[in-house]
Amino acid sequence: LSRISLVNLSVDLPVGATNFVYEVDLSMPNTAVRLFLADADPRVEFVKTGEATGPISLDSAVSRSFLTIVLEYMELGFAHILPKGLDHIVFILGLTLISKRAVDLLVQVTAFTIAHSVTLALGLYGVINLPASIVEPLIAASIIYVAVENCWHERVAAQRTLVIFLFGLLHGLGFAGVLIELGLPQRDFLVGLLSFNIGVEFGQLVVIAVAYLVVGIWVLNKSWYRIRVAIPASILIGLIGTFWFVERVAW
Repeated sequence: LSRISLVNLSVDLPVGATNFVYEVDLSMPNTAVRLFLADADPRVEFVKTGEATGPISLDSAVSRSFLTIVLEYMELGFAHILPKGLDHIVFILGLTLISKRAVDLLVQVTAFTIAHSVTLALGLYGVINLPASIVEPLIAASIIYVAVENCWHERVAAQRTLVIFLFGLLHGLGFAGVLIELGLPQRDFLVGLLSFNIGVEFGQLVVIAVAYLVVGIWVLNKSWYRIRVAIPASILIGLIGTFWFVERVAW
């Protein structure tokens, strides 16, 4: 099971040191390094497994460029979908299974995007604050719902968009938890929020594009698609969602 670990590291810097480099061993996961200096907002550096940061200045007056901040948070948002966001990937794949028309999928993804963008912002600004012990099981429940509806309906039902919007609100709180745990610096708040969200959207579009190019383009309009592909895949998605729901409630 995933768990939150706090590791305290202590080191004496050489006299006159102006910067430092943080390297993440191959045995450690991707890491967010936060530097707290007097009279300055904390700086966040994202370090992938087996890689190192560039020189991080110990001068509180030094700040990163706007473009650097945008790219870092876009990368973080994208990584939260691919490869880290397996539950979000499964949810998005569930939406594609009975969406034979591009307009149906577009409406659902748009509703999902608007919803999670709203709660992502509200969660970061502290307007909404639900613990992960509630949000994560409900995200799993949203996967189960989509899977069951895929088996029950042959095409996208009218009320599905509203339900997807409501579930998007939950997923947005899950995204907000990521940035809250990182301690997004106040001066980077708006830029980080928008950039992270763009990265998330790009990750979702990649998932949809891959699903369509690998499977959908070949079998979506076949007469046997629903029986041989959509329903079996939905049952599998439902079982995965059920496993996650039980695991997260027990955790």
